[in-house]
Order: sequence, then structure tokens, then C-alpha cells
Amino acid sequence: MSRRTTSWVGNLALFIMVFSVAACSLPRSGPKKSEIFSGSVQEDGNAFIISVNDRVVVATKQAPAVGFDTGFQNAGRIGADTIRAGDILSLTVYENVEEGLLGVAGVPSGLTELQVDQSGFIFVPYAGRIKASGNTPEALRDIITQKLDTQTPDPQVIVRRLPGDGSTISIVGSSAQGVYPIEASTATLSSMIAKAGGVTTEPENTRVTVIRGSHKGTVWLVDLYASNKQDIALRPGDRILIKQDTRRFTALGATGSQSLVEFPAPEISAIEAIAFMGGLNTNLADPTGVFIFRDEPAEYANRVLGRDDFVTSKRIAYVLDLTDPNGIFLGRDFQVRDGDTIYVTEAPYVQWIKTLSVMTGSIGAAASLSSLSGS
Repeated sequence: MSRRTTSWVGNLALFIMVFSVAACSLPRSGPKKSEIFSGSVQEDGNAFIISVNDRVVVATKQAPAVGFDTGFQNAGRIGADTIRAGDILSLTVYENVEEGLLGVAGVPSGLTELQVDQSGFIFVPYAGRIKASGNTPEALRDIITQKLDTQTPDPQVIVRRLPGDGSTISIVGSSAQGVYPIEASTATLSSMIAKAGGVTTEPENTRVTVIRGSHKGTVWLVDLYASNKQDIALRPGDRILIKQDTRRFTALGATGSQSLVEFPAPEISAIEAIAFMGGLNTNLADPTGVFIFRDEPAEYANRVLGRDDFVTSKRIAYVLDLTDPNGIFLGRDFQVRDGDTIYVTEAPYVQWIKTLSVMTGSIGAAASLSSLSGS
């Protein structure tokens, strides 16, 4: 064998070795599209690979998770003047005799404030223990007048309900959290939030939860102001929690970023999620391999797969093909959920470019070494 032939064979062997090593060990952002499919249930893997179509979009669509139910919506406003246990009442009595029971003629009595006890009663001198809760100030005025009338002629009684512990709610999470009385101007949820100073979070990404005893309801702040039905009437003892949405999804692969992304709105689609991720990397991404990985609850897994035997959640990888014109519409309609992982595979040619780049550099280095050794 000639020296030239031997050199050519050696270079070919070096080329094959470099190509093999480069092809096997090149860095990448994650699995290839083919590798994901090879891990499917159909290939004895543990995940279902589902191509998104119109039926899948409908099967995976969730009903709005927030919004007050009829129990909250049908609770009408309570009269702002209805007296309850814990309320503080302003009581003033005028008498028209020089030496009256509670004062002198034309001078108001000193009974300025009385608190309704937990049984709903107040005590008024010379009138005794009177049931106040459940009455309006006007009704209570009549009761007190009748009881005093037998002891002092023609008493003039004034009763007003003051903000007190019996008609208050508590707010946490607003700019001015605290305990606030329910008054005529703050009888609804939206007016009470405004009274408390509004919110410090982005309105589009804020949830409002009302806890009433064992009953709980949640609404998006934007829906609260958009619908009168969601602007519920408040009840004494209501607890209001205002909190920013904490749902997130993960962005991986050939995207504009590798990050944990907070939901920017109550609902987002796959296309919107990709946009918030920074879009597809045009130099790397394979638009036929956009995957949404999800632990799908049994209810939805059964719908998607046309079954009824699942009782636990299943791992499902939904795949979008954005090169298909209908794929854009499907991506626009497919809902992303809390905890989803959106992964974009690299285009097949990317590995070739990386391999050739490594080979070019390696062969150049080998040639340099060969040249130095032969000199």
C-alpha cells in the first residue's frame, strides 16, 4: 500500500471516529421528537402522546374555576340599619319636664352609646332590658318610647346604629387591610374593596376569595367589576382574601427562554404561552414538535382517550404541529394549565450543523497536529 493510500485511509478513519463521537455527545436542550415518541405507551413507555385536534381541544377545556355560586349571588343586601349583636347604638332621649327620669327639660340624656350584647339585648334605664337585634333603629325607637312613656310624658327618642363589631368584615391582602364596618356605602364586595384602598397587584392577575362560615367562593377581580352577579352582598363576619395568582408553567427547549413563567391572565392558550416564553427560536426550533407535558386528571384523560376506566391521573404529552395552518388555530384554542411544561424540540438539521461544526474544528486540529508531527 502506497504512502498516499495509507494517509487517505488514516484520514477517513479519523473522520469516521470524529463524526461518531460528535454525533453521540453533542449538547442539546432536551430529547428529540423521535425520542419522545419512543417513550409513549404505544412503545411500552409510560406517557400517552396525543396530537392536538379539535376533539382534544374540547375534551381538555376546563370550565372557569372561579366565580361565586348561586349561594353567594342570591344573598341579597342586608339592610344597613338592621341591628345585630355587637353593634354600637347611639341613644338620645329628650324629656319635656323640668325634672325628668334621665335629664332636664330640653337637654338630651347622657346615654350616648350602648353596645348590643351577644344575646342581642341592651339595657336602658327605666325601660329595662330590651331586645335590639333584628330591629331597625326606627323599630327600636318605638319600643323604647313606649316603655318610657309610662314614666315620663311624651319622651322623644333618637336611635342610630353606629359602625360596630356586629356588622364588620375583615380584609387581608389589600393596600389597607383590616376590619371594616358594613355600611350602606360598603354593602357589596367591590365597594368594600374600594373602601379598603383597592389592590396592589395587577387587576388582571388578582383573585378575591370570600369566606363565609364554611362556605367559600373565589372570583377574578376583573370579573368582579365586569359582572353585577359577581359583586355579591356582604354579610357580617365575612373574611375577604385578595391574592395574586400563583399559577405557573415551565418553558423548555428551543424557545426564547428556559424559565418558569407566571400566568399573565386568568386563561392563556398554547399560542399565548409560547409568545410569553419569547416565541420559538427560529434558528433551533422544530415547529412540528411543540409538546405540552401534563399530569392529566382521570376525568380528562378518559375524555381525551375515549375511555372510562382511569381512576388516577395519567401522563400525557400533547403535541402541536404549527406548520399546519389548522395547527395555529388549535394552539390558539388549547388551554394551558397550572404546572404544565411546554417543550419545543430542536429541528433535525440543528444536530447536523452542530456535528459538522465539531467535526470541522476537530479535523482542523488533527490536521494541525499531523502537520506538526511530520515537520
